[in-house]
Amino acid sequence: MKRVITYGTFDLFHLGHLRIIQRAKALGSFLVVAVSTDEFNQTKAKKCVYPYHERAAIVAAIRDVDLVIPEENWEQKVRDIQQHKIDILVMGDDWEGRFDYLKDYCKVIYLPRTPQISSTIIKSDIKSNNY
Repeated sequence: MKRVITYGTFDLFHLGHLRIIQRAKALGSFLVVAVSTDEFNQTKAKKCVYPYHERAAIVAAIRDVDLVIPEENWEQKVRDIQQHKIDILVMGDDWEGRFDYLKDYCKVIYLPRTPQISSTIIKSDIKSNNY
C-alpha cells in the first residue's frame, strides 16, 4: 500500500483543492491531508474565512481522503511522514524545491496548480465585486 500526504489551508474550498486531492490519491492507496490550523495560519499572516474545524470537516468529507490531521507548524512534516508511514509527499508546484529536504524520508512530488483559481483570487474577486 502506497501512502501519500499533502498539506494545505483549504480555505474557500474550490476546484483546485479538489484536483490536488484527487491527483494525490491517484498516486497511492491511502491519502493523509494535513489542514493548517488557525494558529499556524496566523504565523504565516494568513486569515481564513472558515475556522480550522470547518475546513478540516470539508476535507474529511471528500471520498479520496482517508485521514485528516492538523498542520500546526513547518517542522512537523518529518514526524508526520514517519508516524503515518508516508511514501509520497505531494505539494503544489508553487512550493517547488521548498520540501526537497524531505526526499531523505519519502518521494516528493510537486504537481502543477489548477490555473487561475485560488482562495486568494476568490477573496480578491469578492472584494472587488467581480463575482
